[in-house]
Amino acid sequence: MVLEEMRHKIKLQKTNKMKKVLCMGWLMFIIITGCDKNKKTEADAIASTSSPSDAENTLGFGILSKLKGIWNSPVTSTTPLGGYPEWIVDFRPISENQISAKNELDTLNNIHLSFFVAKYNNTFKVAFRNGSSFNGMKRVSYFLADSVSENTSQSFYRFSEIIKGKSRAYTTVLLKQDSLIIKSFTNKYNTQTNATAHMTWSAKLQDTTSCKPAVSNFKFPKKTITKDFSFTFEGRPEAIFYSLTGDPYSEEIQPYLGKTIINYSFAISFTPSPSKKVFLL
Repeated sequence: MVLEEMRHKIKLQKTNKMKKVLCMGWLMFIIITGCDKNKKTEADAIASTSSPSDAENTLGFGILSKLKGIWNSPVTSTTPLGGYPEWIVDFRPISENQISAKNELDTLNNIHLSFFVAKYNNTFKVAFRNGSSFNGMKRVSYFLADSVSENTSQSFYRFSEIIKGKSRAYTTVLLKQDSLIIKSFTNKYNTQTNATAHMTWSAKLQDTTSCKPAVSNFKFPKKTITKDFSFTFEGRPEAIFYSLTGDPYSEEIQPYLGKTIINYSFAISFTPSPSKKVFLL
């Protein structure tokens, strides 16, 4: 009888001990699950938050400050325009996160280069807008930085066409202390499998003082977004426009791109010749 009572007592102790273990197990499970749930909630909250500070990791951001100034050199080109002995480009900030330059030969021939911070596919990259008019034919192309290499001696950036990528068109920019090499490549209106050489401009830095007022005014450059392209190019075959209609970031809506209207007259004693150029100083 005594032996049976002892066995019952030992069995009861084991049962109580097992219950304690199970209770401790459930308590640990609840604590761990609660912690994981809290962590997941915090992560989801961070992931769903979108603000200009997200642009802190903008790919290619370094190019904005390195382009400042006036550059000059010859151009070699496979375009109908051909090469020419001198191209002077004045890169200046037009906002806190965008730098641009515009050259106008006349009303039918001009080129506008612009680099700015853009958002696309939930990532922030420097965008390159190359807008031009050659002999009256309009074309505006949009590229995004997809390859960057920066060190103390030089910086390399590649910008590829946003939709079709570098097989359609791309531009490379190589910057050193006082030199700049820009090369553009295109598959010639989708007639080639890969993009081939289109234009090369190997420039030397001529001046860095003229852009200082703009740099100071905008506190340029800042890691803030210029343009959100998240849904801009949906349904389009490529990020290239052949008319000003539909251009998602036209010159008209860009900041500080002024226009000048000039009226002038000749002296009575002078008769201009239609076959000769007129220079205004």
